[in-house]
Amino acid sequence: MMLPPTRRHILSAAASLPAFSVGRAFGQTAGQAGAVYDADVAIVGAGAAGLAAARELQRLGRSFVLLEAGSRIGGRVYTDTTLGEKFDAGAIYIHWSATNPWRTIADTLGFETIDSSRVPGEFRLYQDGERLTPRGGRGFAMVGERFDTDVAAVPDVSMIERVARDGEDAKRAVLTVARMSLGEEAERISAVDYARLWAGDDLLVREGYGTLVERYAEGLPVRLGARVQAIDWSGSGVTLDTSEGRLRTRSAIVTVSVGVLKAEKIRFTPALPAETLSGLDGLGMGALTKIALRFEGNRFGLPADTDLWEVLGPRATFSFECWPFDRNVVVVMFGGDHAREVTRLGEQGAVQMALERFGKLVGSDVRAAFRGGRLAGWTENPLTLGAYSHARPGHAGARQKLAQPVGGRIFFAGEATGGEDFGGAMTAGGAFLAGRDAARKASVLKS
Repeated sequence: MMLPPTRRHILSAAASLPAFSVGRAFGQTAGQAGAVYDADVAIVGAGAAGLAAARELQRLGRSFVLLEAGSRIGGRVYTDTTLGEKFDAGAIYIHWSATNPWRTIADTLGFETIDSSRVPGEFRLYQDGERLTPRGGRGFAMVGERFDTDVAAVPDVSMIERVARDGEDAKRAVLTVARMSLGEEAERISAVDYARLWAGDDLLVREGYGTLVERYAEGLPVRLGARVQAIDWSGSGVTLDTSEGRLRTRSAIVTVSVGVLKAEKIRFTPALPAETLSGLDGLGMGALTKIALRFEGNRFGLPADTDLWEVLGPRATFSFECWPFDRNVVVVMFGGDHAREVTRLGEQGAVQMALERFGKLVGSDVRAAFRGGRLAGWTENPLTLGAYSHARPGHAGARQKLAQPVGGRIFFAGEATGGEDFGGAMTAGGAFLAGRDAARKASVLKS
């Protein structure tokens, strides 16, 4: 499962439409006992899971309402173009590509994908500004041995505890892997949760993963700016109070992030069952963060697709991906508590920090060529409150608890519940599978 640290598996509706658009014809459908519904299914969130659910319900001939609180679709899969050069501010890799549905979608829609292991370019590993010795590199191999094994043999302890007997090189390596793969400190992540992730080749989308998701969603009746505030499942169906009014459906597929659910941004009546709440309690949200730096006129002697990785002191790890796809940007990635601190500085402060750190590594006056920067701070984004989920030590069963339907008509779907045995968790591919599965379950409800 372990990948080299160079490439770690680390549409709005027209204004003339009615207040709510459904996937079949707009209108109401009668249910049992005189119940009247605006649609068969409400889908909360138009990220990868919500879009997959909508397409599957469309295929099955069931009506739906697709609600998105934000101003765009895609969720944490987003290709940012505001600097004049594209970069994926969220998900970037089509992980375990042999079976990831996004690979098939990319092929069908004519998107070029590239095996990340075959991207030319240099890789350099640093410790506090100095090139890391080969001995330090061996620490990553030791981490791989501990997690690339039978999941049943991995205890539900923290990632750091899993390598406690393997020496300081392994400890430093697992801290880097945890921060750069999951955006969290290794002592807060279940070793089981990490070990069961599916393995396989990673693909990059030349035009951007977010661009691919946008193309996939074309034609879907997405209602943007429709924030769901409360869900009442006390009756035979589901009633949703939104920023644009109330609607009633047979069931609901809720695809918002674990961070949003834990912050109780949506009120449930009755309260969610104890098992569901226990699942949420056992999950955390990582802080994997990106900053894009735009340059012009100087590439500081670095070839396209050069990766600079730096372990800075005991608490910070950086990746500087230089000139991806020969574009004039450097994408800086980092995670864990340090990322949370940097994100709280706001965009200007975060960009200046990244620019300064990059300048110290390349040994050049980077400010003369600097043209602008963007922060993708998912932890401070109220619609995500984190990058993606992980199970906490001792809570390897948390995803299973969250995946259980509530009242037979509320289905939680997203990267947190993605894939058989949750091997697709933490990925847009896993979110797609979870959304599609939830749609199939919701489609059989008749009342």
